[in-house]
Amino acid sequence: MDETLVRSALFVPGNRPERFAKALASGADVVIVDFEDAVQEADKAQARQQLGSFLRAEPNARAWVRVNGADHPQHEADLAFCATEPGVVALMLPKAESPEQIAHAAATGKPIIPIIESAKGVQALPAMAWVQGVQRLTYGGLDMSLDLGLVAGSGGAERMLDQVRFALLIHSRQAGLAGPLETVFADIGDTEGLEQFMANGHNMGFAGMLCIHPSQVGIIHQVLAPGQAARAWAGRVLQASAEHTGAFQLDGQMIDAPVIERARKILAATNNG
Repeated sequence: MDETLVRSALFVPGNRPERFAKALASGADVVIVDFEDAVQEADKAQARQQLGSFLRAEPNARAWVRVNGADHPQHEADLAFCATEPGVVALMLPKAESPEQIAHAAATGKPIIPIIESAKGVQALPAMAWVQGVQRLTYGGLDMSLDLGLVAGSGGAERMLDQVRFALLIHSRQAGLAGPLETVFADIGDTEGLEQFMANGHNMGFAGMLCIHPSQVGIIHQVLAPGQAARAWAGRVLQASAEHTGAFQLDGQMIDAPVIERARKILAATNNG
């Protein structure tokens, strides 16, 4: 399992090179240069050139790239570009729907993050999660809603998307992948909504979130950071565990191996924050 901390993954349009450095300086754990939805058809080849120029000028910069989908005319050129750029450290594969698509992208030698955006993708998820080279999973809530005929943002749509979240979590765990990433929250100005959205995702076991604006990064990190009470509890658990073998009681709670592991993860998240 890749244990790299990814709480926030910030999209930046591939045809806006003036934003690349700003995105990298935003504090996001990962910057995703988007060659797909954010770039018009006429600008896609230029986006590759612009990212290549930026990476040559900034050899220490590192980014993920969301390539165009497997059925897009620019897909092969995107893969060829990413394969030769050391600054591109992972690929996001949109509209992933088969193990063969992922294996083809993984031939670049870069880790792959499949984006599940359709019913067909959900159906193929058990096989796709096990393809060599897959690092973690995520999904596109808006595209998934469109494919399933959901009213995006409604309570009913969220109940259906919870089934997708469950599938991502289960198959990530079974395949030994890093924790999945929650989809984007489109309303940039709704900070309270973003906090609740990320808190729900965190409670469901998601490791982090895709974001579309630098202002979302700090909020996501704050939501994912363990609170003072949780840190204090975890410290007491680990201190007490050093004095006991097997299960024991602390503050009226039974402490056993799974609880101790949870305490370790809380303190690890604190140290990584």
